[in-house]
Amino acid sequence: MLQINDLTFDAWGRRFFDHASVSLPPGAKVGLIGRNGVGKSTLFKLILGHLQAGDDEISLPKSARVGSVDQEHPATPFTLLETVLEADEERHGLLTRLETAEPEEMGEIWARLIEIDADAAPAKASEILVGLGFTQDDLARPMAEFSGGWRMRVALAAALFAEPDMLLLDEPTNYLDLEGALWLEARLQKYPHTALIVSHDRELLNNSCTHMLHLAGGKLELYTGGYDDFEKRRAEKARLQLSAKAKQDAERAHLQAFVDRFKAKASKAAQAQSRMKRLAKMEPVATTIEERVAPFTLPSPPRPLPPPLIRLEKANVGYEPGRSILRNLNLRMDLDDRIGLLGVNGAGKSTFAKMIAGALGVQSGEFHRDRKMKVGWFHQHQIEAMDPEDTPLEIIRRAMPDASESSRRSRLAQFGLGFEKQETKVESLSGGERARLLLNLVAMDAPHMLILDEPTNHLDIDSRRALLDALNDYEGAVILITHDRSLMELVADRLWLAADGTVKPFDGDMDDYAKFVLDRAKQAVKPTQVAREPAKAEPAAPAKKTVAIEPLKRKIEAAEQVVTRQTRQVAELDAQLADPQLYKNPTKVAELTKRRDNAKAKLDEAEATWMGLAEELAEAEA
Repeated sequence: MLQINDLTFDAWGRRFFDHASVSLPPGAKVGLIGRNGVGKSTLFKLILGHLQAGDDEISLPKSARVGSVDQEHPATPFTLLETVLEADEERHGLLTRLETAEPEEMGEIWARLIEIDADAAPAKASEILVGLGFTQDDLARPMAEFSGGWRMRVALAAALFAEPDMLLLDEPTNYLDLEGALWLEARLQKYPHTALIVSHDRELLNNSCTHMLHLAGGKLELYTGGYDDFEKRRAEKARLQLSAKAKQDAERAHLQAFVDRFKAKASKAAQAQSRMKRLAKMEPVATTIEERVAPFTLPSPPRPLPPPLIRLEKANVGYEPGRSILRNLNLRMDLDDRIGLLGVNGAGKSTFAKMIAGALGVQSGEFHRDRKMKVGWFHQHQIEAMDPEDTPLEIIRRAMPDASESSRRSRLAQFGLGFEKQETKVESLSGGERARLLLNLVAMDAPHMLILDEPTNHLDIDSRRALLDALNDYEGAVILITHDRSLMELVADRLWLAADGTVKPFDGDMDDYAKFVLDRAKQAVKPTQVAREPAKAEPAAPAKKTVAIEPLKRKIEAAEQVVTRQTRQVAELDAQLADPQLYKNPTKVAELTKRRDNAKAKLDEAEATWMGLAEELAEAEA
C-alpha cells in the first residue's frame, strides 16, 4: 500500500530519515513507534505532502485516498451528524447533485447511492459518534456548542466514517477517555483498509495492530504482531547482536595478538600481514543502543496516617447550591489503596478528584479527611496552563525557595531535565518533558495521596513504564484516572465507577469493564438503527414511516425513468438491426449488435433495481 524507498530527509538542522525504506502491506494496521522527537509526526507530514520528500521516495497507489485527523473541526452551525456525514465526499456530492439534477440524470445518481448504501450512512455515523462518547441528543446539536476537545473527537469520527484507503492517526487516544479508547481499539480491529497509527497506548498497539513500524536512528523497520511481540523480537535481536559482537571482539583480539607477536619475524611476516588485512576488512557488528529513560521521583510519605484517609457518608457535591453533580457518596480510602476511577467524560470524575484534593467542599452529608493529609494532584490541564515564557529553573525556584541553586539544578536533573533543558522556555519543551516536570513537582513533598488525572498523555511507552515502576514503589494511596488501560490494570487494585450521578465500586476487572463499555455503546446506537427500518417500527410512529416512504417513491420514479430510457434505446437499435440493407456491412452489424447487448444488459439491471424498490415500498407500506 505505502512504499517508502531510500528516504532521506533533513530539516531544522537535523536528519530525520537516513536512507529509510519500508513497504506496508494493504489492509495492515501498523503502529508507528519510537521515542518522542524521532520524527513520527514528520513522517505523517511527508506522507500527506505537507513536507516535501524526494521524487519516488514515498509512493501510494494513484487512486488511494489518504485521511488524517490534523486538527479539531471548526465551531460551525452545522450539527455533529451533518459534519460527519459530509466526510463521505462521494455521498455528499451525489446528494448535492440530486437537488439540481435533470430527470435523466436522477436514475444514475440514485443507482449509485443505492450501490454505496447511502441510506445506512446516518446510522453508521451515529454509531461512531456514540462510540466516541457523544449522546444521541448531542448528534443534533451544532458544532459551535462543543469545546475543542470534543470537536477533536468529531474530526476523528469523520476520518473513521470516510474510511480512506490510508488512515493516519497521531495519538488518537490523547483526547479520549478510557471508554472512548476501548471503543476505538475495537473499531480499528475491524477497519477495512490500511491504517498507520502513532500511539504510546500499549493495549491499543497490542489489540488493534497487525504490525509495528519502528523508527530509530533515521531508519524504519517493520515487525509483524503487536507491541509485546515487537519487544520480544527487539530483545532477541539485541541479544544476538551482543553475542555476535562478543565473538567478533574475541576473534579480533586473537588476530591482533598474532600480529603483535609475529609481525617482526621474517618467517611469519606474510601470515601477520594476512591477519592485518582480515582485521581491516572486519565490519563492526552494530548493536542496539537504547537511550536511558530517567526515572520518576515519587517519594513516599515519611509517616503513615491512621486509617481511613477519607470517608464519605451520604455526601453530595456540586458547584451550585441545590444542584449536585455527585450524590449519595458512601466510600472509604486507606493509605494502601490504589483506586482506578472509571467513567465517561462528564460523569463527574474531575469533580470527585477536586473534592478529594480539598479544592471543592461537599454540599451535604459527611466528608471525613485527616487534617494532616497531604495530597499531590496532577491533572492534564496543568500542562496547558503553564506559562510559555517560564523555565524549569524558575519553576523549581518557586517550589524550593530556600534551597541552593545547585540543589535545584540537581533536583531537575533527577526529574530527567538535563542542564541544557533547565533554562529552556516551557514553550520549547516537548509535551513529555512538561509532563515529567509537573508529575515530579506534585509528588515532591511526599504526599499521602496522589491523584493522577491522565498522567500519560504526553509520555512515550518507556516513560510510561518508568511511571509505573515509580507508582509501584510509592507507599501512599493513589487515585488514577487514565485512558491507558495497561497502566490502570497494573496500578489499580480496586475500581470505582462514576455514573448516574454517583461513584460506586465496580464489581469486575478491566476486561469486564471493556465488555460493559462496548455493550453499552451498541445499546446506545439502537434507536438510530430502528429509525432506519420503518417496516419494523412500532405502529404508533406514522410520521417516521412517511419520512422513509417518500424517498422510496422518489427512487422508484427515477428508476422508472431509467427503464423507459433504456427500453427506448433497445427499441431504436432493434429497428436499425431489422433493416436488410444493414447486413451488407458486417462491421456495422457487429458494432450495433454489441451496442444492443450492452443496452439490454443495462435495461435488465434497471428493471431489477425498479422491482427491488417496488418490493421495498410494498413492505414499508404494509
